[in-house]
Amino acid sequence: MMSTLGGLQRYFRVILLLLLALTLLLLAGFLHTDLELLTPLFEGQAEGPPVTNIMFLKTHKTASSTVLNILYRFAEIHNLSVALPTGWHVHLGYPWLFLARYVEGVGSQQQFNIMCNHLRFNLPEVQKVMPNDTFYFSILRNPVFQLESSFIYYKTYAPAFRGAPSLDAFLASPRTFYNDSQLLRNVYARNNMWFDFGFDPNAPVEEGYVRARIAEVERRFQLVLIAEHFDESLVLLRRRLRWALDDVVAFRLNSRSARSVTRLAPETRERARRWCALDWRLYQHFNRSLWGQLRAELGPRRLRGEVARLRARRRELAALCLQDAGAPQNRTQIHDPGLRPYQSGAADILGYNLRPGLDNQTRRVCQRMVTPELQYMAHLYSLQFPEKPPKNIPMVEGGAY
Repeated sequence: MMSTLGGLQRYFRVILLLLLALTLLLLAGFLHTDLELLTPLFEGQAEGPPVTNIMFLKTHKTASSTVLNILYRFAEIHNLSVALPTGWHVHLGYPWLFLARYVEGVGSQQQFNIMCNHLRFNLPEVQKVMPNDTFYFSILRNPVFQLESSFIYYKTYAPAFRGAPSLDAFLASPRTFYNDSQLLRNVYARNNMWFDFGFDPNAPVEEGYVRARIAEVERRFQLVLIAEHFDESLVLLRRRLRWALDDVVAFRLNSRSARSVTRLAPETRERARRWCALDWRLYQHFNRSLWGQLRAELGPRRLRGEVARLRARRRELAALCLQDAGAPQNRTQIHDPGLRPYQSGAADILGYNLRPGLDNQTRRVCQRMVTPELQYMAHLYSLQFPEKPPKNIPMVEGGAY
């Protein structure tokens, strides 16, 4: 008899546990809750509050504008301070090495939560602005495609590009167009990502030097994203920052139309890898590093699931927020002038139209996701420094910002 009662008790306990699990699942679905935040103990998810002190080294033409939008949104929603450029400036001193005085309000406010505008990395000066527990990360892109994008975008700005009729012509004889003495104007024309990390883009590709600089990056940056594996990178970033799913969901910003993308022949790609050999070594190393971390922390099956969740949520928000079936539009097709992205060189930079009829709360959420970086920066500047004149940035055609 006693054994029968014991068996029944065990049976009812199992039923109760199953009912509790089912209730949690239904509640999470109903409230649109992120299940991963509810089950950290079962899935090995890092516990603790979200990371709010962040330094993002925004490299050029690497999908970094989309990452910037993620950080700006998080800062605005959580009322965090952002290290913004002074006055009318839009960069933190770039292409010169960063100095703390390039940040608005650095004298009156000791430190900031988030730093993410373009700068050339200079650790001692960054540490004057950012707290000791800051999370440092950056993003890299295959230097072949990064150079192709830079050539189009900075065609009228960089002397090395202005004189070349095409990227093929430039890479066939780069020294015909590229002059070391014009380094600060030509930073986009050779090893630009290496330069952004504070290193010499014209340094010889010597094994000891390259390894030492890469080790330097590894010591300071807890994570380096890879543009070609953007969603996988966001999954890992979200895990490290302990953020909710919607915090890292983003639409692609500052992208170009297909007509302004140049298809490169295999020999041109190989020349680009040789010309930007320092960038190539940096990219190879951190591409391997990213996948090593993903395998170690998530494994293939869980990674596929996390990427699928991220993409599904992006599709949901695109259907909710965007007109034109979610497709990005060129500048002339964007109805709201405040959502028209800056245009530069020969690039045709795309943006988005919001769906009409959105309620005020939904519109605010959607608008943050599609606001171009210059307009968003000016908006945050006005919020942080209401006593100062607004950051009026002329949205003109041509030139580099």
